[in-house]
Amino acid sequence: MNEWNPDKSANLYGISYWGADYFSVDTDGQVCAIAKPNGTEHHVPLTDIMSGLEERGHAMPVLLRIENILDRRISQINQGFAKAISQVGYQGEYRGVFPIKVNQQCHVIEEITKFGRQYHHGLEAGSKAELIIAMSHLEDREACIVCNGYKDSEFIQLGLHAVQLGMKCFFVVETPSEIGIIIEQSRNMGIEPLIGVRVKLSSKVEGHWFEDSGDRSLFGLSAIQLVDVIDQLKTANMLHCLQLMHCHIGSQIPNIRNIRSGVQEACRYYIDMINEGAPLGYMDLGGGLAVDYTGASTNETHSKNYSLDEYCVDIVETLSEALSAHDISHPTIITESGRATVAYSSVLLFNVLDVSHFKAKNLPDSLPEGCSEFTENIWDSLQRLSPSNIQEICNDAVHYREELRRMFRQGLVGLREMSLNESIYLEILQRAKVLLPTLRRIPPELQNLDESLADIYYGNFSLFQSLPDAWAIDQIFPVMPVHRLNEEPKNQAVIADITCDSDGKIDLFTSGDGESRMIPLHDVNEGEEYYLGVFLVGAYQETLGDLHNLFGDTNVVSVRIDEQGKLEYVEEIEGDSIGDVLSYVEYNPKEMFELFRIQAEAAVKAGTISVGQRRAMLNTFRTSLAGYTYFEREE
Repeated sequence: MNEWNPDKSANLYGISYWGADYFSVDTDGQVCAIAKPNGTEHHVPLTDIMSGLEERGHAMPVLLRIENILDRRISQINQGFAKAISQVGYQGEYRGVFPIKVNQQCHVIEEITKFGRQYHHGLEAGSKAELIIAMSHLEDREACIVCNGYKDSEFIQLGLHAVQLGMKCFFVVETPSEIGIIIEQSRNMGIEPLIGVRVKLSSKVEGHWFEDSGDRSLFGLSAIQLVDVIDQLKTANMLHCLQLMHCHIGSQIPNIRNIRSGVQEACRYYIDMINEGAPLGYMDLGGGLAVDYTGASTNETHSKNYSLDEYCVDIVETLSEALSAHDISHPTIITESGRATVAYSSVLLFNVLDVSHFKAKNLPDSLPEGCSEFTENIWDSLQRLSPSNIQEICNDAVHYREELRRMFRQGLVGLREMSLNESIYLEILQRAKVLLPTLRRIPPELQNLDESLADIYYGNFSLFQSLPDAWAIDQIFPVMPVHRLNEEPKNQAVIADITCDSDGKIDLFTSGDGESRMIPLHDVNEGEEYYLGVFLVGAYQETLGDLHNLFGDTNVVSVRIDEQGKLEYVEEIEGDSIGDVLSYVEYNPKEMFELFRIQAEAAVKAGTISVGQRRAMLNTFRTSLAGYTYFEREE
């Protein structure tokens, strides 16, 4: 009854909650990806996928994309709105668009446009480069291209050419200066534009990205500016081109009430713009659909207190009620769900290279002769430790350790006694940690004792390259071992990356009980790899990653699971070589090799090295330039 089992691991790491029917734990203690091609459900262990990667020569770390999950998310969002439209009796349609900025990788965009065609799923572009991506990849003329962000003349020209080709490419006016450029370029090219306006809602939202909303939001037109844009279009005889109203309620909105109130306010703008003579016909509600990173189903920052179906129904119902009351035709609904579309489909996989334990080592049965009084005192403190004097003993231990360190700095004690003193100190803290739960009240000074004794697991990845949001904005991503889940993990730990930066660590985790500063992990067995996965990383992380310590992009592999549950390795992208990342920061690898060759040749002439040694050096240098930037095991 008390033996550890995979179900306990699933609850411990919270995968039963944040996994959202995309990930599970099987009876062998393996994390599985859940695929449902044509309704046939398969649970495929990630270790099976990893074995295939290793056979194909891909070393850890690897960013794994699972196409089935991406396809399911596109289907679920579109089907969720279709169901809500039918249920409410809404007279308009739904058109989803994916914001390219959320994940600009070519294979992701290709899959979204290919699979999303059956739903006329479009793209949102916030720059000229992103508009070029949309124009070249979106062949479906029923799908929408929504152009946000600042737009210069060239941006407008590109979009007008898209309209000329029959694409539904909307220019969303976000600043008053843009409308003049649109009118001018339209006249010059003789092409009527599809125009939208982004209104700035006063409704505020909760969560980490609350500044996206309200009067101080960065983009959008105030009521004053909106009236001015409408008047300019009337003067230019182009009000009929104003066919879309856009608003962005907020990003990663955890509370459904914020969504409903934002849509209600948006309807008021829509109604009055119709009354001003704008034909409209499209209502773009921006992003906001949240991802439940913790699985807590609450209105906390990294969670959400609503389902996808509830989100769809609330939007459709609110629009229907507000517009029907004014006898206004129901517009086509557009949402720009980015995070909720791609987050689940990517997993960062890496191996653990080493572990630092904060535990006593080689503690003797008794003290050797000749120890200083401070070592004798801290040893005596260890013997006297009990539930009744935990705080006193811990305070004494800190004092005796600091005094011993002072003596070491002065040369009064040696390294071995220093090491012994440190071990005794750690043993006191470890025993105190065990006793703390027996106390009625834990002293404030000892409340974070667990964290100060947490092991450090060194992972083969760069936080700054692969999980920049975990560093920059304290984003929580689910982390857990992907195997050995039929064993109890007994070590409380934090995870460090392999950059030489104190910020390169993960020390905020989700668990079955909420958020935690530590994660339970297993012992790393000698001669065996221990693999961890970071989940729900498909949104923003690839785009935002940087070259901290010149660690480049990881290997990237996309897989698809067919109806028989067999794996297809759809795409394999080699991670950056050292030469690649050097070229990104304006070095020329060929020139660097030549500079090193010159130094090696000079050493041969000086008699410092032999010609054979020179050849070995140059081969090592050349091989390293072509090698992976991450830690590689010797074969």
